[in-house]
Amino acid sequence: MKTIINTENAPAPVGPYNQSVKVGNMLFISGQIALDPTNGELILTSIEDETEQVMKNLGAVLSKAGMNYENIVKASVFVKDMNLYSRINAVYAKYFDEATAPARELVEVANLPKFVNIEISVIAAD
Repeated sequence: MKTIINTENAPAPVGPYNQSVKVGNMLFISGQIALDPTNGELILTSIEDETEQVMKNLGAVLSKAGMNYENIVKASVFVKDMNLYSRINAVYAKYFDEATAPARELVEVANLPKFVNIEISVIAAD
């Protein structure tokens, strides 16, 4: 049985999907981009600001599900430019203890929704 978990503190879905779905103790969070949920504006001032907003959006969904970043077991990071890797990683690393950080892949893609530079989806467990 699945439970749909959405929050007003993260961007509303713009298609036939939900922010997250919980099955058992697993939470699957849809890809988040740097949309500010308060006004719907994209945060594109820098890759650091963009990554920070993505992480905040993920955190809002985790919080609604009664979880936090420590519950993340897998992250999928999609970027438009692999040259941004170290700058993205510097922001991403602030959210995790290196010893218990989740499994992750970071993949360069041709394009992303709304032509953003980064999108991250995660799987969490409680």
